[in-house]
Amino acid sequence: MKNPCSRTGKKPTEASIKTQKSIVDRLNRIEGQIRGIKSMIEKETYCDDIINQIEASRSALHSVQIILLESHIKNCVVDQIRHGDTDVIEEILRTIKRLTR
Repeated sequence: MKNPCSRTGKKPTEASIKTQKSIVDRLNRIEGQIRGIKSMIEKETYCDDIINQIEASRSALHSVQIILLESHIKNCVVDQIRHGDTDVIEEILRTIKRLTR
């Protein structure tokens, strides 16, 4: 499995492997939701029902984003700071600002 913190060359931990599997599982479900939305549109399903499914997919994707951000901070960012790479602080702040717009 490829290291999610590839900048430091650190081997993935059991926790990071579990997080990655959880994210992939969630993305597979989201992918199914998106295919379902496409099918609903093709079948001319009632618009409000489609909108509700789109919101559910958006919410699920946001959830993946938060899990990934949390893992990134706890693992990658902390490790980079330990190795003297303080530029990562500005990087994570820019990321958080983008997420909160």
